[in-house]
Amino acid sequence: MKLRIIKIILVVLFISQAGLAQRGRINWTEDGNAYTKIKDGGIVKVDPKTEAEVVLVRQEQLTPSGGSKALVPQSYAFNNNNTKLLIFTNTARVWRYNTRGDYWILDIIANKLKQLGKGLPAQSLMFAKFSPDGRRVAYVSEHNLYVEEISTGNINKLTRDGSRKVINGTFDWVYEEEFGCRDGFRWSPDGSKIAFWQVDASKIRDYYMLNTTDSNYSQVIPVEYPKVGESPSPTKIGVVSIDNGYIRWMDIEGDPAQNYLPRMAWAGLNELIIQQLDRKQQESKLKYCNVTDGSSRTFWAENSEAWVDLNSADIFGEPGGWQWVNKGLDFIWVSEKDGWRHIYKISRDGKTETLLTKGNYDIGEIKCVDEANNYIYFTASPKNATQSYLYRVNIEKGNILQKVKKIVSKPKADPEMVSDSTQKGVHDYSISPNGKYATHAFSSHNIPRVSEWLTLPDNKPINPAKSIAATMKVDDKVDIEYLQVTTEDNITLDAWINKPKNFDPSKKYPVVLYVYGEPASSTVMDRWGGQNNFLYKGDMRGDGYIQVAIDNRGTPMLKGAAWRKAIYRKVGNVNIRDMALGFKKLQEQFSYFDKDRVAVWGWSGGGSSTLHLLFRYPEIFQTGISIAAVANQLFYDNIYQERYMGLPQENLEDFVNGSPVTYAKNLKGNLLYIHGTGDDNVHFSNAELLVNELIKQGKQFQYMPYPNRSHGISEGAGTFEHLSTLYTNYLKAHCPPGAR
Repeated sequence: MKLRIIKIILVVLFISQAGLAQRGRINWTEDGNAYTKIKDGGIVKVDPKTEAEVVLVRQEQLTPSGGSKALVPQSYAFNNNNTKLLIFTNTARVWRYNTRGDYWILDIIANKLKQLGKGLPAQSLMFAKFSPDGRRVAYVSEHNLYVEEISTGNINKLTRDGSRKVINGTFDWVYEEEFGCRDGFRWSPDGSKIAFWQVDASKIRDYYMLNTTDSNYSQVIPVEYPKVGESPSPTKIGVVSIDNGYIRWMDIEGDPAQNYLPRMAWAGLNELIIQQLDRKQQESKLKYCNVTDGSSRTFWAENSEAWVDLNSADIFGEPGGWQWVNKGLDFIWVSEKDGWRHIYKISRDGKTETLLTKGNYDIGEIKCVDEANNYIYFTASPKNATQSYLYRVNIEKGNILQKVKKIVSKPKADPEMVSDSTQKGVHDYSISPNGKYATHAFSSHNIPRVSEWLTLPDNKPINPAKSIAATMKVDDKVDIEYLQVTTEDNITLDAWINKPKNFDPSKKYPVVLYVYGEPASSTVMDRWGGQNNFLYKGDMRGDGYIQVAIDNRGTPMLKGAAWRKAIYRKVGNVNIRDMALGFKKLQEQFSYFDKDRVAVWGWSGGGSSTLHLLFRYPEIFQTGISIAAVANQLFYDNIYQERYMGLPQENLEDFVNGSPVTYAKNLKGNLLYIHGTGDDNVHFSNAELLVNELIKQGKQFQYMPYPNRSHGISEGAGTFEHLSTLYTNYLKAHCPPGAR
């Protein structure tokens, strides 16, 4: 499932808004020569090369008139000439992230601060953005789109039909969860119009959650949630005129209740470019829409027998915008059409494709398109999928015209590795828009995270004394082994083993397998800290546990499309068999694995994998701790489940065979099952279905529902402490620690 690994939920909570600088990220200036950050309650601009700071906004400037406390920005954005500052504060969570709150405008020249959205409900504004000329701000409130004149405060309501079920300028639960779509409107280049999505969820049935603890009577919380097999919410794109409020709806071929529109951007003053996916997500069409008459035409398409890659910049954030090059005559696109995830340059008319990253390897993420130096920077790892490095490739093939030096030179190797190949692990970068500077972070299983500032394209540390090479240190106390194991199905899997302290190979140790197993993530990246059990209360290595993870087919590892898509229509089967047979091989290979003390655990998709392994391989696994699991695949949402499993109307047996509840009758070992009753992602009905089946089959188990907690089970005082203690005590009781 596109079910988030819980460690990410607990550690990384951020919003994704176009144009707003965000806490915890590099907030580059538009020219890329500096970055801004919050310091001492205000905002400063920093020169990466000298570290010199210039105060742009002082804390006292962010104190409302008559107030005693300054605003605390969650994010902020400057207008086109840096004379005004847009501040997002007093935020509230919408599904996953804090995307709703209050917006304020600071007139830096006049030193005046005022709140936007006068007369609208407090804490209701979303995704506010300056117009290109900086004179207006557009935002969403209560599912309607507004534009406000900054100088006068006049507010113009651009849509009037917004409701819980008719959603303008943002998205419903499933679009956000599965496509990463949140910010649902785009200013035109001249600021005269706004293009926006409208989602019609009026025919989508509600899933009713119950809040049973906040009042004497239970409160019903409805969530529009299309289950697998249910038609999608019809979605359309409109363009509204700022001057007269007229909305022109785009005429896009195809039944909107059988197609998706996950991406949209302006392609000119009077033209949009959009991506349309069919319901099975096996065909992706790129279309141009004429905003004057609403007509549309397809100019490029691709197909897959499984699913078409989403081409998102970050599945946990907003899909990437269109990256135009060559003065808008070409754009950059990512596709798996040849069996590998590659970067293509596609002409504006779609008639010419240029494969930029040739070879049998996958790219990870595009980090920067630097036209001035003719580079595209991207992550990849052709030799070891558990690691990640920065590469670059020439945008133009053949000789490169170095625009700065005005000379012609030969191209470097294709692709060219930028990262230091001797630093083996996971490299991450944030590159300035002009490709001149970058922050570079690095870690591995035995090297804690270190970082440095670089100049590009020469890839030199700005301060050699603070470089990664000068500051990284190997942790000699770590005893983690990365290895590959080949199963009896002749499938080679990556794995790691985290050994206990004072490890003695002549003794036998309890083994805990950490699993996820589905297309959203992997558990085997060679980075710092990923091998430590964040839920265990205490020192797992010190207590004498071996920890293990295995990467199965179907995960998003950079091993080719065939690896990732081997799971199509086989979620709950291919992935489970790979993990089980991989673990079995490890048991045969390492005599220090105690076969009588083996536990497995996971959260979300990993909770589902845990149930499968415990129910279907009782000869291997004696104990399982499953958290927030999908017990029945027919209970999950349509976008995710249909992408990876097809339509239940066509292949129902695959859904039944891939669901843990089908095998509950086989439980022989110890099961601790945990679920939040307020989970809007993996609904609590999954838990109740599984519990009923286990009762029916006469199976004894331990069960812990957390009242009103969501998928992350993070709400409420003492919750994490309780969960951690529960988990640890159960593991120690049923899979006792220590060598024997």
